[in-house]
Amino acid sequence: MILAVVFDVGECRVDETREYGTRADWLGVARHTFHAMFGAVIAQGRDDREVFQEFRPGFDLCEEGEKRAASGQPETFGEEDLYEDVRPSLTRLRSDGFWLGIAGSQTIRAGKILRELFADGVDLIGTSDDWGAGKPDPAFFHRLAEAVPFSKDGILYVGDRIDNDIRPAGAAGMHTALVRRGPWATIQWSSAEAERLPSFRVEGLGELCGLIKNFNDSTD
Repeated sequence: MILAVVFDVGECRVDETREYGTRADWLGVARHTFHAMFGAVIAQGRDDREVFQEFRPGFDLCEEGEKRAASGQPETFGEEDLYEDVRPSLTRLRSDGFWLGIAGSQTIRAGKILRELFADGVDLIGTSDDWGAGKPDPAFFHRLAEAVPFSKDGILYVGDRIDNDIRPAGAAGMHTALVRRGPWATIQWSSAEAERLPSFRVEGLGELCGLIKNFNDSTD
């Protein structure tokens, strides 16, 4: 049975439109041009960090992030950047008795923001900077499994990417749900892996409760 539901961050809970717009601005590239290259890199199955190399070879994302912060333009997101189904879905899942978590490849700063936003709503907030491993590294999902008080096959990991979320979480022995939003899920949705690998495919987080209930009922 599924007893715990753990969510990815970017494009699962947080709409990253604003953040990627500011990254394009920092690069000095027109936003529509940056977004077009971003989609092309994803469609080619490349690491999305390569987008920055296309515009500025040698670009170091972490180093540039520190420069942005020092200039008064740090990465940021808030309540206004959450997808509209985030709060209602958490409330419903909590009322149904599920253990809840948020875990993604995020910086220490992003982790601090998440803890402020979800101080009372979840049981776990974990980031790659906290754990010293980022997705899709199996070590990330090992640390996640250690942090959840149930066996791996009792965990549902929800994300928007086949490569970073669904494939490695499934390989770790977890159930998975692919949510169709953001650039990755939009591009990957019709792929063979997107149709075959996830335990569930959803258009929004509000669909999860019913799907999980039906799944758990079928295992009784």
